[in-house]
Amino acid sequence: MEAGNIDTISLKRPLSEDDNAKADENKRQRFSEEPLKGRENPDPITVEAELEPPGKPALEGSKNETLPTEESSEQGEEELEGSDEGDPESFADMMKHGLTELDVGITKFVSSHKGFSGILKERYSDFVVHEIGKDGRLVHLDDFSVPVVDEDPPEVIFAVLSAEEKQQLEDLQLFKNKEGSVAIEVIEDTKEKRTVIHQAVKSLFPGLETKTEERDGKKYIVAYHAAGKKALAKVRTSTDPRKHSWPKSRGSYCHFVLYKENKDTMDAINVLSKFLRVKPNIFSYMGTKDKRAITVQEIAVLRITAQRLAHLNKCLMNFKLGNFSYKNHPLKLGELQGNHFTVVLRNITGTEDQIQQAMLSLRDIGFINYYGMQRFGTTAVPTYQVGRAILQNNWNEVMDLILKPRPGAEKGYLVKCREEWAKTKDPAAALKKLPVKRCVEGQLLRGLSKYGLKNIISAFGIIPRNNRLMYIHSYQSYVWNNMVSKRIEEYGLRAVPGDLVLKGGTAVYIEEADVDNYTIHDVVMPLPGFDVIYPKHKIGDAYREILAADNLDINNMKHKIRDYSLSGAYRKIIIRPQNVSWEMVAYDDPKIPLFNTDLDKLEGKPPAVIASEGKYKALKIEFSLPPSTYATMAIREVLKMDTSIKNQTQLNTVWLR
Repeated sequence: MEAGNIDTISLKRPLSEDDNAKADENKRQRFSEEPLKGRENPDPITVEAELEPPGKPALEGSKNETLPTEESSEQGEEELEGSDEGDPESFADMMKHGLTELDVGITKFVSSHKGFSGILKERYSDFVVHEIGKDGRLVHLDDFSVPVVDEDPPEVIFAVLSAEEKQQLEDLQLFKNKEGSVAIEVIEDTKEKRTVIHQAVKSLFPGLETKTEERDGKKYIVAYHAAGKKALAKVRTSTDPRKHSWPKSRGSYCHFVLYKENKDTMDAINVLSKFLRVKPNIFSYMGTKDKRAITVQEIAVLRITAQRLAHLNKCLMNFKLGNFSYKNHPLKLGELQGNHFTVVLRNITGTEDQIQQAMLSLRDIGFINYYGMQRFGTTAVPTYQVGRAILQNNWNEVMDLILKPRPGAEKGYLVKCREEWAKTKDPAAALKKLPVKRCVEGQLLRGLSKYGLKNIISAFGIIPRNNRLMYIHSYQSYVWNNMVSKRIEEYGLRAVPGDLVLKGGTAVYIEEADVDNYTIHDVVMPLPGFDVIYPKHKIGDAYREILAADNLDINNMKHKIRDYSLSGAYRKIIIRPQNVSWEMVAYDDPKIPLFNTDLDKLEGKPPAVIASEGKYKALKIEFSLPPSTYATMAIREVLKMDTSIKNQTQLNTVWLR
């Protein structure tokens, strides 16, 4: 089947003076983030299309073939986030300093339909992500029950200790108090009551032992350290936690489903580790998920009982845990097959014909596999600029880019920290302005305080490795986006001699004689590195030129610091989503959900009532994507929109009011 007459359309980004004036009159409203029970609308995104006339047909004689599954190891990277704190009236003005898609090389479309406007994530519950496990099944939260295990302590242990006693025990556990023990008086003394207190201390505060003592005629349970700090440290590591108390008959890892709302994966794990009093590194997962969404994914944790995890459901906001099981293995980044998305685009303006054409194109042809805007940060200093400075070995520039004052939306304490740094260049003084020291700025300042301004490399090394590598991967993504746009501009949507395809995981060139055996869906492009090859046509030269412009040598991508040496990788340039479906939905009240989540179903909420007619119409889309692809880029192809925050806040957003 032929798929001809498909145009490549460039996005026209600059707004006219009239458009800017109009946007200024319609300032972006900032909505509060709601907890799990009150899902009111925070921070919607309105998008509209601005398109140039269609160009020449770009796909000629390409065959519709099944898209091979993309393999990628790029899972688990944390994306840098901006803040939405600040005066709502000036938010749009502040975001004018952010990036547009043009800034990061996102300039092309594959479809020929006319774009239309809609609201993406008007409510975060309009964007739902279900992980696709390595067995190919969607991960769902549908069971709160706890596996029955004889060795588990009774539920009563969670209530037997007072808040004051728990604090004293935690201080003892962490060697924060001067006393060597904590004595808990046994009220209404019985053997059963003493047993429960013993169990509570040992279960909730690993590393502590207990004994019963009688003092002045009263019975006390005395908690103390079984060994010194060295032994306790061993107990609390990811390789050997709670070695003394885990039943041999039970799998070492408790696997569970994490359902979270409006929180990113690492934030959720940090909260869990804080409540459980363990280090975050005993948790494992297959991939990180969006923050502004409802997401469902599998998590594994080393030697924490399902009972303890289930107890957290009573006290945690914005997420739930369930579907518990014990297994003998952790989860590994990249093991997932992908993610399934359910997305509602509200207040759609497109005609039925436009929507049908857009969705058929998404299903049959796909979208350009650009790295999305979240890959590059949301502040006025893009993450790819920091990555470029690292690769250039320009460490003063790295320090300056991360710490210098910048225009745009940021938390107040970060603004004060940056101002202090600019004024004094004193890392200790700047660090005092930060109530939260775990942010990248705080970690770098702590490193500079420790190692001094003349040893920036060591100071930067204090930042967790994944965060440091994120900057470099951001630069690779910036290069890749620009090169793919240039490739489509030059050769359209067909395979040509000199393109690259993967055979058994190895990249090979398409030769003139077998070019008809491939389509655009087979073509891959390299992320720059020392272990990749580049296309044998004009785009190969373009790679060389873009790196040379940044004072980087395409033939020498090895860094003197091994962590920052880029091996490179290959990425498909067009992704065709699987399991694509869509329907138009009418509604009157934008606050009413248009479909039920896993939690709604567990709580027995009735299905969403869909009106046959309504004041507004929404487009509900479902599709599955392989790992390391961006759903926002698929939605961009449907609506023909610029997905950047800068562009969205400058569009006419009367709807938000």
